[in-house]
Amino acid sequence: MIYTLTLNPAIDLVIDTKTMQPNVVNRTESYDIQANGKGVNVSFILKRLGIENVALGIGGGFTIKYIEEVLNKSDITNDFVHVEKPTRINVFTRVQDENQEYKLVNKGPKTNKNQINELLKKIKKLKKDDILSLSGSFSEGIEPGILSQIARISEKNQFKLVIDTSYTEVLDTLKYHPYLIKPNEHEIASWFGMSKVPDQETLIKMGKELIHRGALNVLISLGGLGAVFINSHEVLFGNAAKGEVVNTAGSGDTMLGSFLGGMVTGLSSKENLKRTLAAGSDTAFQSWITNFREKNTS
Repeated sequence: MIYTLTLNPAIDLVIDTKTMQPNVVNRTESYDIQANGKGVNVSFILKRLGIENVALGIGGGFTIKYIEEVLNKSDITNDFVHVEKPTRINVFTRVQDENQEYKLVNKGPKTNKNQINELLKKIKKLKKDDILSLSGSFSEGIEPGILSQIARISEKNQFKLVIDTSYTEVLDTLKYHPYLIKPNEHEIASWFGMSKVPDQETLIKMGKELIHRGALNVLISLGGLGAVFINSHEVLFGNAAKGEVVNTAGSGDTMLGSFLGGMVTGLSSKENLKRTLAAGSDTAFQSWITNFREKNTS
């Protein structure tokens, strides 16, 4: 079974407006309310690929109840640890006359040690044939060191660990041989102490270094330029599809869910990367995640 893990879920309010002016009432063209969080999105993508999974995480209040309701309606099993304060609400606004997207992302609710331990108990139940896909930022009170705790559990219990988060502490998990690491170009540059994104050749060298340190597979998202997949015996690059960007939230999660789905169903790396880039692009071209019906190609 695949388990997704979201340590800072969210409800995203996605707004489309012709203009955005200060000190006046700005009337919107449309809006959408989306159950979100990076791991939650991966669960939706896997389900749309016909792959059963369980969504794990931490959240609270009426907002986590809404996320659970949406997951239930999608027939996705979920098991969240509940905290006192509500899960966050983020706002993404597309301003038509500027052709710009504004992102307002809030911090998550406070989480205590008992709640974190409750979550770790759930993770310790995973077994050899399971996969745990951890994505996104962490709520207040969850330290990045939890990555190493979870990685140690994965090594002990022999389940596969997938990591998609920006914390530098990802590097501390490499000795436990995570199955897949998915940084974007800014994150991997930061991990290696660079203030700017280097050229593609250097990014590939850094990806190979992650493999050398213990990661089994590395997928580097390059945004609108595509992605690079690296393991011990191959390096693949693919271009992203071109189109009008509507909402970039969820594109990276779509890539991860699609690529992970391809790995577990036996797609070749080349075909998997091609489908992954098409799916990620299609998500960016609409208000929410892809339905895998469009024909975007990389």
